[in-house]
Amino acid sequence: MAGALATLTLLALYLQTRARWRQARDALSTTAQQLRDTRSHDPLTGLFNRSGFERELQPILQRCAAQNDKFCVLYLDVDQFQTINDAFGHPVGDQVLTEMARRITAHGDKGQPSARITANGFATVVTGDPSFGDAFARELGQAMAQTFGTASGSVHLSCSIGIAAFPAQASGTDILDKAAAAMRIVKDRGGAGHAHYDAALDHVNRDNARILQDLRGAVDRRELFLHYQPKVDATSLQITAAEVLMRWRHPRLGVLGPDKFIPLAERHGLIRPIGRWAIEQACKQAALWRAQELRMRIAVNISADQLQQADFVDHLEETLGKSGIPPARFTCEITESVAMQDTDHTHATFDRLRQLGVHVSIDDFGTGHSSLASLKRLPAAELKIDKAFVNDLVTSAHAQYIARTIVMMAHELHMRVVTEGVENGEQRDLLVEMGCDELQGYLFGKPMAGKELAQWSARDRQHDEELFRPSLYSATRHQPLQ
Repeated sequence: MAGALATLTLLALYLQTRARWRQARDALSTTAQQLRDTRSHDPLTGLFNRSGFERELQPILQRCAAQNDKFCVLYLDVDQFQTINDAFGHPVGDQVLTEMARRITAHGDKGQPSARITANGFATVVTGDPSFGDAFARELGQAMAQTFGTASGSVHLSCSIGIAAFPAQASGTDILDKAAAAMRIVKDRGGAGHAHYDAALDHVNRDNARILQDLRGAVDRRELFLHYQPKVDATSLQITAAEVLMRWRHPRLGVLGPDKFIPLAERHGLIRPIGRWAIEQACKQAALWRAQELRMRIAVNISADQLQQADFVDHLEETLGKSGIPPARFTCEITESVAMQDTDHTHATFDRLRQLGVHVSIDDFGTGHSSLASLKRLPAAELKIDKAFVNDLVTSAHAQYIARTIVMMAHELHMRVVTEGVENGEQRDLLVEMGCDELQGYLFGKPMAGKELAQWSARDRQHDEELFRPSLYSATRHQPLQ
């Protein structure tokens, strides 16, 4: 009896020990799996991280090489993502990133890996040739353009997408880097689009890197300067305003337009000092014009990054005061996508601009996602129709319908309408018939130096030129100099 009891005791101890060992083994296995997941997955989104994604690419590359199949890697980067963190805070930024990951997964090629590669950069795989990559990039771009709802307000995003196709554009693990190179080209062009990798992109990226280094000291070296393009009253052709356009006298490349360096400045955090300089120089020029009795509204493009500056309005108010420029004579041109950011900070900035009395214009209108309700909440005095609609205005009934609808909608909201990119008389006549208030384009005047515009106005007064017969000054002559 005692022997049997001892045997049962030993058996119980054995079973208990084996159960504890199994628990320890399972716990160790779980911990090891968690460690593996941590090393290969992004903890915020649950997608693969870069190392995990590259590991997943290996069998895809091997299988497609063996079976003569094709696939594409897409590299997606959020445009101006830092403004989301600045406006809402990092918790909301994380929420947006998580929702982006969900949308990529929902629209992605089932069974193919997706990853978060950088803070706001993602990658995914789509099976098929480059045309499949194009179609998927358009689908992803549309998915990301849909409003992101957060507890602090609505967020509108755009993305730059680079595509590298196997085997046409890349044949190894560098396919991810080549997709990233294509993405950077889209980003430098202003974002909100997609492009395929091309070997020439390597040279472009190297050139952009050199330009970026040169740009860091361009303000201090006084290499940047401003040109001014007139805006004319649509019915009288009288010049009423001038838009500021930045130029860079590069020591090696010559004079560069803003499309060559402003996207780089925005992407790499240089736009704030450059934007402050532009406001100061534009106000100085306007003050010189006023001393010559040439009083026009001056229009300066304001970036999303500038609007997020806590002292943006303070700096603008101080600069206007020093220059003696009435706030009503200064226009902030803000792109539609930026103006539609439904954030507390954006609303506060617009409220302060309204209180200051500056003129706010919604630039590139028709290319974003505005609604009538959202426009009513903004302190905008005008809408500026994007030149993309003007290019086809004469030949496209669809473009005419869009332009006419924008004009009607703006006038219902008591906003003026400015149309840019007017290059011929047929476009001008159609826009005048539609009821546009102001026109801008090469038909009326190319961008020119401030001194040149003043000289042009003097000739107009002296010679009564037929094309610009109405006086440049008559709209503001009744107002005393300040």
